[in-house]
Amino acid sequence: MANNYKNSKVDLSSTSITTLYTCPASTTALVKSILVSEDSGNADTITLTITSGTDVFSLYKVKAVGANGTVELLTAPLVVQASEILKVTAATANRLHVVASYLELT
Repeated sequence: MANNYKNSKVDLSSTSITTLYTCPASTTALVKSILVSEDSGNADTITLTITSGTDVFSLYKVKAVGANGTVELLTAPLVVQASEILKVTAATANRLHVVASYLELT
């Protein structure tokens, strides 16, 4: 079984639902951290979901991020199973950056 430490990064340049991470087939991922930073000087909000097949589950419906601030969304590791997708949505375009750090177990 291989262990690979990785990260995924997105600049939320629109208010569309954006894929942050898709867990590959035959893989389980342990997401250690999801950091969100605001870089425009204006407070904003972010939504974080996990999709499993056609089911969508809210992890954060509307999480506030202060002006020029950084927020850690996880307080414990999150298990993401094969083919599950982490998605993020910004309330306002061009304000938020998101970085997820995870360990893939194959």
